[in-house]
Amino acid sequence: MFISQAHAQTANSAPAGGEWFLPAMMIGLLIFMYFTTIRPQRKRQKEHAELVSSLSKGDEVLMSSGLMGKVIDLSDLYVVVNVSDKVDLKFQRTHVTATLPKGTIKTLGA
Repeated sequence: MFISQAHAQTANSAPAGGEWFLPAMMIGLLIFMYFTTIRPQRKRQKEHAELVSSLSKGDEVLMSSGLMGKVIDLSDLYVVVNVSDKVDLKFQRTHVTATLPKGTIKTLGA
């Protein structure tokens, strides 16, 4: 009574390209996610691994905690950093965030 005529779709009347839209959209989303999140993160991990492996005695470093100091000893997993007179701290190598140019600590008054 409310609907005067009901039109049913036939079995073969899908919209053009409708059956491929969802898979194409999912593949497009995965490609987008790869280029915006996964690829840059892998690049940062690779750069950090190179930084950690290239550490040497005498390098001035910035730690993830914000401490700055001079590397005085290295082992496979740890780095000993001199942060002040007679104050040496031991960190895991992965906590080194950046190497600083020589003389940076002295110019900051530390």
